[in-house]
Amino acid sequence: MIKQYLHVQEIPGKGRGVFTREKIRAAVLVEVSPVIVMSAAQRLVLDNTLLHDYIFEWGEQKDQCCMALGLVPLYNHSYTSNCEYYMDYAREVIGIRTVRKVAAGEELTINYNGDWNNPKKVWFDVV
Repeated sequence: MIKQYLHVQEIPGKGRGVFTREKIRAAVLVEVSPVIVMSAAQRLVLDNTLLHDYIFEWGEQKDQCCMALGLVPLYNHSYTSNCEYYMDYAREVIGIRTVRKVAAGEELTINYNGDWNNPKKVWFDVV
């Protein structure tokens, strides 16, 4: 399920990102996407490819990984993101919800560290 007011837009110097055409209240679920779960062995292979930047750790032990479908792989990172993601291991889905009000035309971002406001440095230079 992806809300119809979301769209993908090119960002100069940054690539693609997910944006909203409408304002969104805090705590609104904007997307729930199925995932493809892969084993620890498959993750080792993916970690040596471009897909490393698009997969999520998966499972209670975080020893697996998953590739999210839908728009999830296109949400850019922010240390002060306006959305958070959650993982439902039983249903094999990732959900995205807002953590604050989002203005119409604003980019929706998540914190790649897991918690929406986690300041830990990520593995790439943030634009």
